[in-house]
Amino acid sequence: MIDKINLTEKLAQFDEHWAPRIVADLNGQHVKLAKLQGEFVWHHHEAEDELFLVLHGRLRMQFRDREVVLDPGECIVVPRGVEHRPVANEEVHLLLFEPASTVNTGNVRSERTREQIDRL
Repeated sequence: MIDKINLTEKLAQFDEHWAPRIVADLNGQHVKLAKLQGEFVWHHHEAEDELFLVLHGRLRMQFRDREVVLDPGECIVVPRGVEHRPVANEEVHLLLFEPASTVNTGNVRSERTREQIDRL
């Protein structure tokens, strides 16, 4: 059944940081929601690009040579192979588009690695 997705309602269904949830599938991509707070791990994705769209809060996307700050309504595409680290000084809500095969920590395995992503 085709229906709208209310992002606010979906975000209210979980509180865990760094644990994305799938809300839709699109041409082999997952559309995910995530809540972030603190620093993530430095990592890269060998074969996948990622789109980060900030819905709430301020995200700092760190690269080895610079940092890009994203406010609500702004997005960034991190190309495959580019090492990066998302940082959220306060809680950030994100919409992510990435291939279904994408592991959230890319080439790094840590306590934040999610092999299975829950669906909302």
